[in-house]
Amino acid sequence: MTATTVPSVTVPRVTLPSVTMPTAPSATTSAGPLPHGGPVFDPPAPRTARGDGREWRDLTERVREAGQYPTRAEAERVTRIVLSALGGHVNGDERVDLARALPEEAARVIASQIPVTHPLTAAEFVEAVAARIEGSTPATARWDVSSVLSVLADTIDTDLLTRILAQLPAGYALLFGRAELSPAP
Repeated sequence: MTATTVPSVTVPRVTLPSVTMPTAPSATTSAGPLPHGGPVFDPPAPRTARGDGREWRDLTERVREAGQYPTRAEAERVTRIVLSALGGHVNGDERVDLARALPEEAARVIASQIPVTHPLTAAEFVEAVAARIEGSTPATARWDVSSVLSVLADTIDTDLLTRILAQLPAGYALLFGRAELSPAP
């Protein structure tokens, strides 16, 4: 490989005159209406686009912190496995609302699952997750499930969480980091 020498180029410095741009009057000033006669609106607050991946990264970073995983990649792997297991157990409007409440990537994982015909108990759910994670035991799988579902519970609306828990067999509330309350006899 040979090196090529490029002669240096000097670019002359150009000074542009300063320009002052007029600003539109705000609704709180007495400057009067805009020339087009329309109402004055404040621009919307900047927001993150749902599909840009930042929300997914934020979610998996929170799972990494909750589960004390060494890397976000490990937290992402566990998050995908747990959400895919959960996706088949949440049905109807709750499934749709859950997908809407989550980052796009998480919503795809949830929505891509085929609904189960017989919901698993909480213990069976943990065992099913353990079977999907290489080298996992029921104890480590419970940690993984609780790490993801407790972050999920903090992410979604309390009403939605209550509706989801109503669909699932007893015992799931603890996996979501919530108390399992049962009606008094």
